Amino acid sequence: MNGGMTENLYGNDDYFSSLKSERVIFSSMSETNGMEKKHASFAPETTRDTRLLILGSLPGAVSLAAQAYYAHPRNHFWRIMGMLLDEENFAARSYAWRLRILKKNRIGLWDVVAQAEREGSLDQNLKNITENPLTELIETLPNLRAIAFNGNTATRIGMRQLKTLGDYAPVCLSLPSTSPANTMPFSEKLTMWQAVCLYL
Repeated sequence: MNGGMTENLYGNDDYFSSLKSERVIFSSMSETNGMEKKHASFAPETTRDTRLLILGSLPGAVSLAAQAYYAHPRNHFWRIMGMLLDEENFAARSYAWRLRILKKNRIGLWDVVAQAEREGSLDQNLKNITENPLTELIETLPNLRAIAFNGNTATRIGMRQLKTLGDYAPVCLSLPSTSPANTMPFSEKLTMWQAVCLYL
């Protein structure tokens, strides 16, 4: 990352820390508009040492209920991470422990969508989207080497923002969604996700 990108626009890192309590409140709300509900993403799980930032779209219904990233039992995310990091039974460990291991390996998590209306959990049903301030978060990550987008929706929305960074943008990887809605075989997903290992 270029040194000019490390200044935090908000003056300190407490801004993103404060999102945690706010997002818990929003994501537990069920503002119904017909059959659609307004949902909110979680706070970012990053440290200043983060080298790889993985961005999803918006947590699905199971993840929102569990207040945990990629909580659906058929989502391949944690299984893939465990294999890439050589962590045995990774997906079966506690959520807090898995987050600690990601951060130890300088991996951060967030989503490109801050709030949106959606019926069910599919990205194709997202409406009235408010985007997360990705560029502001990036400015708090001086060691960031790459961003990995988890799925096409995350790529499309995220790249729209990151184009504004020009030459300051980190390497961006568009990877297959780990969601069970993506029927690509696990072995193929794993092979493509191995690309992130170059940036750890």
